[in-house]
Amino acid sequence: MTTSIETSFIDNSALMLRAVNIGKTFTLHGQGGVQIEALTGVSLDVERGECVVLVGPSGAGKSTLLRCLYGNYLASTGTIAIRDDAQETKHLRITGAEPRDVLYLRRGVVGYVSQFLHVIPRVSTLDLVAEPLVSRGVDAGDAHARARALLARLNVPERLWALAPATFSGGEQQRVNIARGLIAEHPVLLLDEPTASLDAENRDIVARLIVEARERGAAIVGIFHDEDTRAKVATRRLELRPPLRHAAALH
Repeated sequence: MTTSIETSFIDNSALMLRAVNIGKTFTLHGQGGVQIEALTGVSLDVERGECVVLVGPSGAGKSTLLRCLYGNYLASTGTIAIRDDAQETKHLRITGAEPRDVLYLRRGVVGYVSQFLHVIPRVSTLDLVAEPLVSRGVDAGDAHARARALLARLNVPERLWALAPATFSGGEQQRVNIARGLIAEHPVLLLDEPTASLDAENRDIVARLIVEARERGAAIVGIFHDEDTRAKVATRRLELRPPLRHAAALH
């Protein structure tokens, strides 16, 4: 790509996420320092209203790429930047950012839904789902009203809303996770198999919510385990392949 990170977010107001030449290598210190190359040379632009679905075989680095985009993993090579209109430069770099800057982006710009729900024990489901709004200054009453509406739409029984979700079924926990991830309507959404634990009816509901987020202008990157959901939500696909050295290690 010839357009620089510094100018691209000003020149293209639709551009929300740019990743250039992303690579990630893991060092296995418990195995003599063996290095595993998980990603190499991945580049990606995502604009408002797009849903880019990552496809490829197991070991291709799909979840690794999402974690790099979110700042959970530090990319070994390349640059990742995310649009933030509050910044004079119109973007913040994830790669090399200070932890406070990553947290700032997560609070107001980038939402992430993983396969698993990680929560503080004894916090009620309703409070858990409303918290991303409350932390951004939304009135608690309004935040809880939006949380109730979203939980109802996702078929989470009302009798569970006052309970902590640690003892819920896998599908119920996943729907709580989705509600928490979508409620703040982040401009950028990263979705790591959000429908993996759901039945067909609830997969359809989640797919519709993702499409609605896309239609309101969110830039989305996601992994989906079933083709039907991919077909419903994707505007385009990015195919990943295991790096050659990684692929050789798998055989």
